[in-house]
Amino acid sequence: MKQPIRMPALSDTMETGRIVRWTKAPGDPVRKGDAVAEVETDKAVLDVEAFADGFLAGPLAPVETDIPVQAVIAYLAGSREEALAEPAAAETAPAPGGAAGDGASAPPPASPASPAAPAAAGTPPPPAPREPAGDRVPASPYARALARDLGIDLTALARPDGRPLRAADVLAAAVAPPAPDLRAGPPYRLERPTAARAAVARTMTAAVATPVFRLGGRLPLAVLRDAAEAAGVSLTLALARAAALTVADHPLFNRVWTPGGLAVRDRVDVGIAVDTPAGLVTPVLRDMAGRPLEELAEAWERLRDQAQAGRLAPADYAGATFYLSNLGMFPVVEHFDAVVPPGAAAILAVAALGEDGRADCTLTCDHRVIFGADAARFLTTLAGRLAQPDAWL
Repeated sequence: MKQPIRMPALSDTMETGRIVRWTKAPGDPVRKGDAVAEVETDKAVLDVEAFADGFLAGPLAPVETDIPVQAVIAYLAGSREEALAEPAAAETAPAPGGAAGDGASAPPPASPASPAAPAAAGTPPPPAPREPAGDRVPASPYARALARDLGIDLTALARPDGRPLRAADVLAAAVAPPAPDLRAGPPYRLERPTAARAAVARTMTAAVATPVFRLGGRLPLAVLRDAAEAAGVSLTLALARAAALTVADHPLFNRVWTPGGLAVRDRVDVGIAVDTPAGLVTPVLRDMAGRPLEELAEAWERLRDQAQAGRLAPADYAGATFYLSNLGMFPVVEHFDAVVPPGAAAILAVAALGEDGRADCTLTCDHRVIFGADAARFLTTLAGRLAQPDAWL
């Protein structure tokens, strides 16, 4: 008997996965742990592994389609003959949104209509009631009630994969800025964003609710650049190390605001922004203030290579307590500031090195956690550390 292979939940926040390609074909033998498909999540492309020995069987879920977690994407058969046999109708993989447990179900077949009573002579039959378009969109009862109360058109929120809308979707639409009106401009077409770009958009939208302030300064980087080159590490890694040590000196920067109070973290985990072909990702170096530089350099090389290949696991990019964004490799960038991602209280943006050996650096802070004088003290400590890298690098 064929066993279903389901779309796994590869991260805590994953709701759908997009199959990039199948690495096995129907009838191919697979062993437990073999990769049978590659799935794109919000940050990386990860493997779907076989849970037992057997033979891959179809029907295979289509590639480049968002498929809900736990939906059937393929089957595992006990023999090659069984794998290549014509699948029964009940074995057909459900279309996205039709997975068991996702709240969507096909409507029951209509029963034969009973003969209607003849209308009175000369009296036209009453018009059939029109079903509101929004009522045809799959949604939970609570989401429908919220949409009615808030005046939200559910048709504008319908998911491409057909999954039912939830109350959170309606609330997000209620507080979101209005969609741009493109009707007066040139013709256009809609392009589906990659999962990584959509994740960045969600994160940045959530970050808008954070009350922040920015503090900038010209920090000495020429000495650090030379010291990093002599030590055989990148300037970005050296900057992250300096920032982590400074966070350790100013532990307020390692806290984050939560509804229950300030979350205090004792370990400094730094997320470093990396530009990749798939978009922006932030690999996280753990315990940057406590681990040896050589160990951090090896870890950073691995993370950077995996980020460029789109192979970061969720544990590689989640949970940073402080962030660094370095655009100093672009000489034209004289100044910029960055957005504080949720889960941290500050991010340091570093621009290009000037002729005076200094770079414009901007510290963006969550004002619920950090005040102006706190940020000024942080930058003062960081500037002193950057000017004397031999003492710590």
